[in-house]
Amino acid sequence: MLRAKKGDDGAFTQLVTTYQDRLVGVLTHLVSDRQGAEDLAQEVFLKIYKSRHGYEPTAKFSTYLFRIANNLASNRRRDRGRKREVNLPGSESGPLGAPPAEQVLAESSSLMPTRRFDRTEIQSVVQDALESLNDNQRMAVLLNKFEEMSYIDIAATLDLSVAAVKSLLSRARENLRVKLEPYVTQGHWTPQG
Repeated sequence: MLRAKKGDDGAFTQLVTTYQDRLVGVLTHLVSDRQGAEDLAQEVFLKIYKSRHGYEPTAKFSTYLFRIANNLASNRRRDRGRKREVNLPGSESGPLGAPPAEQVLAESSSLMPTRRFDRTEIQSVVQDALESLNDNQRMAVLLNKFEEMSYIDIAATLDLSVAAVKSLLSRARENLRVKLEPYVTQGHWTPQG
């Protein structure tokens, strides 16, 4: 980043190449939409590029990157929360919810207690559990588990103390345990109705 600050565009391209997939992965969990995550990652890199001349290395670059990503994702979720307008074609939904055929399929599927979740279902359950966390808890978990960041780096990213990060992660893990426990039986995923 220091080379990019001095005008080396190749160095900036190298940063994008190095961090793009990791950033999109974390953002996908934050905004629950792969395309939205890719757009947001592009916005993060654009913001970093535009402000590159003022960059000061007070922390690791990844900490700087994920702090910007967290702030932009929080803004995006807040803005999306203000705009709750959804357009569905009449055939997909109505005042009573999903079409009856989809309701029957979902209900009959949940009645098979020995059926295991497939990979997509597991991902959906975990994603829903992650989404149930508050913004800081979700970001702390993602940085800790997926980016393997230290408590110190997470604290710098979220602008918190290390003790606050430890507490945040402890509460997040407990919340995830409570949300996911109904789906785990002796190490196997089972559907719950």
